[in-house]
Amino acid sequence: MPYSLDFIKKVINFVENGGTITKASHTFGIGRASIYRWLYRPKLSATKVKSRQRKLDWKELEKDVKQNPQSKLSDRAKNFGVNQPAIFYALKRMNFP
Repeated sequence: MPYSLDFIKKVINFVENGGTITKASHTFGIGRASIYRWLYRPKLSATKVKSRQRKLDWKELEKDVKQNPQSKLSDRAKNFGVNQPAIFYALKRMNFP
């Protein structure tokens, strides 16, 4: 579970104001490795992912299904360079039978 930016700043503030990393770990109930990572991270900021880049192009898959309706999932997976569950998931999301 990711920690909130406010929580991370609170822990860093605790350590920078004289608290030890071990004490912060016990006080806040987090691992020391996380605290070290937060202390040496160059910039703390919230990140927001706009959209994931997908390896599978669904429009191309749709074209392929229309051109080759009898192809197997394994053949499509090889052609698109993905695994079979990726093809299955995409077809399911696209409402193909």
